[in-house]
Amino acid sequence: MHMKTLRLAATLIVLGAIFCLGLIIGGHILQLAGRSNAARVGSGPALLKQIQSLAELVTVKYVIEKVVSVEDVKWYGENRVLIVAHGIVKAGVDLNRLRPEDIRVAGEKISINLPPAQVLDAYLDDSQTKVIEHSTGLLRAFDKDLQQTARQNAIDDIRRAARLGGILTEAEQRARTELSHFLLQLGFEQVEFVSP
Repeated sequence: MHMKTLRLAATLIVLGAIFCLGLIIGGHILQLAGRSNAARVGSGPALLKQIQSLAELVTVKYVIEKVVSVEDVKWYGENRVLIVAHGIVKAGVDLNRLRPEDIRVAGEKISINLPPAQVLDAYLDDSQTKVIEHSTGLLRAFDKDLQQTARQNAIDDIRRAARLGGILTEAEQRARTELSHFLLQLGFEQVEFVSP
């Protein structure tokens, strides 16, 4: 009876050791598979395609209000439009501008020459943009283009204000952060951004 108990205990110890060894080997295999996956994804065109799948990486959105006035003055009277423009400016990095030579992979490190950040969109929110005044001189006909001119001037002003406010610097910093996170998820251990 005592011998049976010893044999059972020895069998359980051996099975436990085999199970633990299996877990350790399995963990190493998964780790190696992860590394080989990073190397596979890291091959030139495939990696470029993965990064470009993010397309225009919009990283910053500014909301700006501007009061814009446009006048058309003639000797026989004036037309005037005054609007409060509620504008939205979006900036980021256009990853479709990346070329294969902009990406270099060395083992588990990737170096990227990122295109510069740019304003990707600027427009007025029509639901919050208001015409405050639209006056027409006594001898003048109503000028329907004046309001359109005021809207275009507002878009140009908010785009300029966003640039002066540092939207491009902020967009580039956020693009680097988001792209680093994306590439680390692919299995790279180090992400470096280089200047041309």
